[in-house]
Amino acid sequence: MSAALRPPESAGLGRGVLFALIAHAALVAALSAGVSWRSRTTPAFEAALWASVPQVAAPPEETPPPPTATKPEPEPPKAEAPQQRDADIVVARDKARKEREEAERRKQAELDAKAEKERKDKLEKDKKDKAERAAKEAKEAKLAEAKLEAKREALRQEQLRRLQGLAGATGNPNATGSAQQNAAPSSGYAGRIKAHIRPLIIFNAEGSDNPEMEVRVTLWPDGRIVSVTKLRGSPNPDWDRAVLRGIDKAERLPRDIDGRVPAYIDLVMRPKE
Repeated sequence: MSAALRPPESAGLGRGVLFALIAHAALVAALSAGVSWRSRTTPAFEAALWASVPQVAAPPEETPPPPTATKPEPEPPKAEAPQQRDADIVVARDKARKEREEAERRKQAELDAKAEKERKDKLEKDKKDKAERAAKEAKEAKLAEAKLEAKREALRQEQLRRLQGLAGATGNPNATGSAQQNAAPSSGYAGRIKAHIRPLIIFNAEGSDNPEMEVRVTLWPDGRIVSVTKLRGSPNPDWDRAVLRGIDKAERLPRDIDGRVPAYIDLVMRPKE
C-alpha cells in the first residue's frame, strides 16, 4: 500500500548527483593548490667572492648628525622707487625748513620780548629820574624862594627906613625936592625896564593865552634891586615864577633919562608884548 502511494522516482537523478560531486571535488582541489602556492618559500643561495689583492675594508658608515636649525638670512632691502625716494627727500627738506623757520620765530620773539622789556625799563627809569629831578628842583626852588623871601624882607625893611627918610625930607620946607623927582619917573622908563628884564625871562609862550601879572620893583638910588613884590598874579603860575626869576637875575636896572633912579616902579608883564 505504501509503495503504491510513493511517487515515482524521476529519471536522471543519479547522474545529477554524480556531476555535483565531481564539481565540488574540482573546486576543493583548486583551492588547495592556490593555498599551497602562496605558502611555498623560495630556497636562498649564498656565494663568497675572493680577490687576488687584499683590500682594506671600508670604515663603518657614520650616521650624519641631525641638521641644526639655521636662522633665516634677512632679506636684502628692496630698492626704493625713484619717485618714492624723491618724495621722501622733499618731505625731509620741508620739515627741516619748517624747523628752521620755527627756530627763527622763537629767536625773534625772544629778541622782541627783550627789546620790549628794555624799552619799558628805560621808560620806567626816565619816569623815575624825571620825578626825582622834579622833586629836587621843587626842593631847590622852595629853598631859593625862602632865601629870596628873607632877602626881600631885609631889603623891604631897609627900603621902609629909606622911604621914611624921604618922607621926612618932603615935609621939610628947606628940602631941595629931589625925593619928588625920584618918585616920578619918565613915561618911557617902564618900557626901558621891561626891555632890560625880558631877555632874562625863560618862558615858553605857546597858544593864544597871554597871561598878565603886575609887580612892584623897589630900587636903590644906584639902580640895584631891593625887592620884588607881586601885586597881581596871572592865571598862569609858571609865568609868574618866570617873571620873578628874570627880575632877580637882573640885579640892577638902568637909570632914567635924567640919571636918577626912582624908589620903586610898577610893571605889568605879559609874555606877548
